[in-house]
Amino acid sequence: MSYKTSSLVPGDLDNLRRRSVAESTENCCDSEHHHRFPRLQIHPNHGPQHPEMGPMATPSLDASAHHFCHFTPKCLLAVHRGLCTAVCHSGAHCTSPTRGGEEGWHDGTSKATIRAENEVEAHREANNYKFGFRKWKGNVTEKPLEDRSDIDKELHTDLSIARHQEVSVVTFGNIVYVFLFGWWISLFYLLICPVMFLTICGASYGKVCFKLAWYFIWPFGKSIQKASNVTNGPVVMSTNCDVIPNERDSEDLIEDKDCGPLLVSSPIPVDIPAPTLPPKKPSKHWCRVSTYIWLLLAYPVLAIVHSLACVLSWMLVFSIPVAKMNSRIMTTALLMAPEDVQILKLDKTVVCETRVILCCYHAFNVYYYKYTVQGINIFALNLLPLVFMTLTVGYSDRQHKYVSAETMFTIAITSIIPLSYYIGMGIASLSAQSNFAVGAVVNATFGSITEMTFYITALLRGHRASTKCYEEIVKAALTGTLLGCILFIPGICMTIGGIKHSEQRFNSRSAGVSSALLFISIGGVFAPTLFSKTFGNLVCESCSNTSGNSSIPFICKDCHYYTQSETDPHLILSSIEPLVYTISVLLPASYLIGLIFTLKTHSHIYDIQISDCHGGHTNAGHHVVHWSRWRALVVLIVATVLMTCCADLCTENIEPILTHSSISQYFIGVTVIAMVPEIPEIMNGIQFALQNNISLSLEVGSCIAVQVCMIQIPLLILFNAFYDVGFVLVFSDVHLWASIFSVILVNYIFMDGKCDYFQGTALVVVYFILLALYFFAPSPRSC
Repeated sequence: MSYKTSSLVPGDLDNLRRRSVAESTENCCDSEHHHRFPRLQIHPNHGPQHPEMGPMATPSLDASAHHFCHFTPKCLLAVHRGLCTAVCHSGAHCTSPTRGGEEGWHDGTSKATIRAENEVEAHREANNYKFGFRKWKGNVTEKPLEDRSDIDKELHTDLSIARHQEVSVVTFGNIVYVFLFGWWISLFYLLICPVMFLTICGASYGKVCFKLAWYFIWPFGKSIQKASNVTNGPVVMSTNCDVIPNERDSEDLIEDKDCGPLLVSSPIPVDIPAPTLPPKKPSKHWCRVSTYIWLLLAYPVLAIVHSLACVLSWMLVFSIPVAKMNSRIMTTALLMAPEDVQILKLDKTVVCETRVILCCYHAFNVYYYKYTVQGINIFALNLLPLVFMTLTVGYSDRQHKYVSAETMFTIAITSIIPLSYYIGMGIASLSAQSNFAVGAVVNATFGSITEMTFYITALLRGHRASTKCYEEIVKAALTGTLLGCILFIPGICMTIGGIKHSEQRFNSRSAGVSSALLFISIGGVFAPTLFSKTFGNLVCESCSNTSGNSSIPFICKDCHYYTQSETDPHLILSSIEPLVYTISVLLPASYLIGLIFTLKTHSHIYDIQISDCHGGHTNAGHHVVHWSRWRALVVLIVATVLMTCCADLCTENIEPILTHSSISQYFIGVTVIAMVPEIPEIMNGIQFALQNNISLSLEVGSCIAVQVCMIQIPLLILFNAFYDVGFVLVFSDVHLWASIFSVILVNYIFMDGKCDYFQGTALVVVYFILLALYFFAPSPRSC
């Protein structure tokens, strides 16, 4: 055997070694090398399995700790058509990422794996598949930055890293920045510049103001650095510095010797002497008179300017990089010594990441709608001040001297949106950290609190005003919630998801359970209405005969069924009340039976079973929860109180709209009052659909519709039994037939277990047809 030798320089040898290690790592993770992985265990079938699927194999949790590949541990929630198990193993990076982000459904495979970072997230994902639990898309724990996507990393950067930028910084968003922020921020610096020169002592700060004035006109592609960190003379940087492994990676490669290639040259040891750093001199910046002149004359003005720019850019959401830039200037650069502030133009040939004071490339980023702070979405965070402004103005200006009743109603109903979001996040956080019983109770109580607060305050307002108009608005809102959850939410999710994914499949059995519960709900809710129309008397307000001939039919207007008989005024009413109370008992009982059926005796229908995430390398304690149990509970209570106040302001200021508006009161109740509180749920459903998880999108609407019929309406009947506000569970004809038609249509759509954008568009079109019907319908008699 002959050997061929070659001469390699150290750099080429190092690159060859990295390439060999990378190829070896890929091979060790390949499915052909399955004999190196821990032994697979076949889990027994704990319930009826899908006929097409077999048992699931998952890695053993008690396998050896020395795996062939050493990676960050993850917790995987495997969702099967017949069985679903969450397994914990240490091969997270060996697993192919799912389509649509961190979670999605694999088509054509025996199982679908939903990725969960830890045990709490696994419980949250499991709760999403449970009947009666509100579906929540956002994480309830802090995800490590290294495990996030590049887009998410870019959103959460603090603008202190200068990196190689291949695209041009001349973009539409950056040009818009100049007109919205750049010119007036720069103008303030130009105005302060001569003031500092006139003080003589602060001339150095005047130079800094002049440099920053030019910087803020166009800050993109430039960096602000500390002068002591800027080296004099050329700096030689390696062009492949972005692929140099860090210290931890090197240790992992050395520790897992089995993962190394068989033939690889040993690296040539090179002793590089560490440079001797000069002793750090104490800064005399805070001992100068010029510093305090700057803090007294210039800094307060600039702090106000930058604070205003921060607030404006933060409220616009997509311009949050501008807010970060102004905040970093205000808290760092303006408090540095003037001789330390250096503004440099970035060299495009440098590919290494460098730590600087400030470096911004883009003023706008369209992905900032995903931005979160402590797990709270940026839109919900920005709308929170609106809640306190609404309460302050609403209860201090009851005479409407400064704000009209219509405007007050608009901002009050808008304030319900963030509060509904906080209630949803609180429910998800508390349920993910609790057992099943606590989660079910929390979802059944706080899950309906948003709607119940408005319904009860509206009924109380109508009872005090001795008018039935508010009762009709509540009934319209109940019907609107049903129609929106049955037609609009599934329809819009099918449409948006179908545009991205040509065809989406869902569990037809679980959808069938929800459909059956919807049939039971609609039948129970509208049974008193059918009873009154069958045994009640048709009464017309005005009948006329223009010809005076009694043989010619009369023309009658405003006819309705009257639930009182002339012979016995309380005959029908005495029959309707027992029927209503009977239904108010049967519907919650059906809800309880549905919980037991889908979560206990037939849990395999929802394809969810989660194992303990404590085996292998996974440490369940290494995660940071956004909201602890107590914090989530406090948020739920506070948000409920604020929701009650906002609902009270809505009902107080809706009266001018009901009496003077040309729009039908039916339309106001079906649209605004019914659907505005459900906006966070609609967004959750759309996000599930975009990630090809249409099953959860459909469950979002079904869950709300079932809770409306089986929890909210019985609670209203119970409230009316203890405090009589005149609420009678008899709906108008338009509510009855619209609801029945919607349930029949959606059951027809859900029959085959698959959907596309055409079916979604059909549901949305039908929903808008019904809205048009309500828009042109005459107002109720009581309004």
